[in-house]
Amino acid sequence: MTTTTEASRRDVLRLLAGLPLIPVAGSTALSTGLFAATAGDAAAATAAPVSAEFIGMPAPSTPAAQAATTVESAMVVTYADGKKQTFKLAYQPLFFTGDEVPDGKGGKTLAGGYYDIEGKPILDASADQPTQFFSDCPDGYSLLQATDAKVDGVKGNTVFAVVQFEYTSNDAKGDGMYGKLPSPIAVLTLDQDPSTGSLSLVQYHAVDTSPVHGLWITCGASLSPWNTHLSSEEYEPDATKAAEDKRFQAFSQNLFGDPKKANPYHYGHLPEIVVNADGSGTVKKHYNLGRISHEVVQVMPDQRTALMGDDATNSGLFLFVADKPADLSAGTLYVAEVKQRAGEAIDKGGVFDLSWISLGHATSDEIEKLADSLTAADIVEVATKDPMDASFTKIGYGGKEQWVKVKPGMEKAAAFLETHRYAPLVGGTLAFTKMEGTTVNAKDKVAYSAMSYIYKTMTDGKWGMKIDQIKAGAVYQLPMKGGQKDAKGQAIDSEWVPVEMSTVAALVGQDLAEPDAVGNTAAVDRIANPDNLKYSEKMRTLFVGEDSGNHVNNFLWAYNVDSGALARILSCPAGAESTGLQAVDDVHGFSYIMSNFQHPGDWEKGLHDKVKAALEPIMDKEYRNKRSAAVGYIQGLPQAV
Repeated sequence: MTTTTEASRRDVLRLLAGLPLIPVAGSTALSTGLFAATAGDAAAATAAPVSAEFIGMPAPSTPAAQAATTVESAMVVTYADGKKQTFKLAYQPLFFTGDEVPDGKGGKTLAGGYYDIEGKPILDASADQPTQFFSDCPDGYSLLQATDAKVDGVKGNTVFAVVQFEYTSNDAKGDGMYGKLPSPIAVLTLDQDPSTGSLSLVQYHAVDTSPVHGLWITCGASLSPWNTHLSSEEYEPDATKAAEDKRFQAFSQNLFGDPKKANPYHYGHLPEIVVNADGSGTVKKHYNLGRISHEVVQVMPDQRTALMGDDATNSGLFLFVADKPADLSAGTLYVAEVKQRAGEAIDKGGVFDLSWISLGHATSDEIEKLADSLTAADIVEVATKDPMDASFTKIGYGGKEQWVKVKPGMEKAAAFLETHRYAPLVGGTLAFTKMEGTTVNAKDKVAYSAMSYIYKTMTDGKWGMKIDQIKAGAVYQLPMKGGQKDAKGQAIDSEWVPVEMSTVAALVGQDLAEPDAVGNTAAVDRIANPDNLKYSEKMRTLFVGEDSGNHVNNFLWAYNVDSGALARILSCPAGAESTGLQAVDDVHGFSYIMSNFQHPGDWEKGLHDKVKAALEPIMDKEYRNKRSAAVGYIQGLPQAV
């Protein structure tokens, strides 16, 4: 039996469908009457929502709040008749890594578990009893709608999500494991309650990555306009040093059982995950978008133009224009030439004009064949000291000087497999540090890019930039236009080409001269070290997740691009990074903010000295001795205005 009050509540939810409503956790809150009907509710049942704003929360101040994912924020919806309604927000994990979760076959599987190239669990031999490694670092995350889905166990709407795991921090003995294991990636089948929007996990499918030689350090991700998950491979291994790189050899050993089998040119690319109707997934890797430190690849609404974050020291801004919509397998790669406007905002991140240099056209297949057959010695010569030879060019690579020469006839191989070395040779500006997430505001035709730290190569004047250091970083805005030409005068076949970049005034971090009472070295009521970025078209809101070495707790922020209002909406456990961010405007009438965290209790000396003793026992208990992390989303509970 459905009561009049219950029907009214559902009417409110449906009116908000596709607008700024974060889904209710479950039906219990509704059935027990926590929604208090008011005159405003009656209006909500008939008046259309026209805007929403987030009401921020203070930084957590107690050990319990600092050790947890804390959400004490809210959202206010304004209706066409002027009435307003407040929705309290909260965090809902779907699972924690290391949990036993349903595999869809009547059994259980390990969330975030690692597998070798043959699909066998990779065991941590340092443990008293060897057990399967699992990640403490869930990262890129895409919620997507299903077409013709059929998965046993779903009672409401079938919804899928893809989540990738960047790395695991340590083995059982505490030895560092960064980059030593092949990154897992999984398709989640979620049961969406059609009345409340609540999500629950029905099936966890570990994607077989053997067709693409396994995955390397998968970081941020985005949802493509054609409903696939665009992954990433960060910090591409240096092919000139692979034979002496112990981390890469450990990766190869764990993946293939052979420390010399992995080919460095197979990593540093763009994996794409296609989700099938049964909740399984398949992977393909695009080798023609440049071999860089892929953070996030953001495809524009034309379904052809991709802007790429490049998270490295001496990184560049890269653009790819595909030949065909919804198909990244062939296209043209560009690198930006960045010219700083002298004297403009040098203390606030600078102002830069962008022009574009073509690095060439390629298909993924042809670059993969080059990767299969070539070594670094076939493509480039690299010297770490000046060879006193004019045929070499000095570049910045990983924060250090190198002298580089491309072997005759190897220009295409260098452009797509040694991109960080080739791009500066042809005039590209590789001076950014550290460029992170990228997203797009389609209506205003503006891209946003997070610069987690502004320092090193952006401030030393050696590589084309000289601005003041901001260790707390900033978010840049990049207006985009059509009708652009590359450096050789050839038309760039896209209406989504960035032409300049400058910081968003409200999204510039503020370094502190001295740590505050908690230990923060950046102002706590401003962003610090932005990383994950996602934009909601309907909310007109840019969401900013932190990866900060300057905030004791990393935060998730909501920035309204029209009002300029900035609200802190979530605080991660101390030492944890805010990851897996995705703003989803409409899935069967509900909106979501997807959010993970990774490596809780990753203490930094100096930053966490004042809180570590109080927080460590709590976090050891809650997160498997700080070896587990959460995959989840922000939920909203309708309450009285």
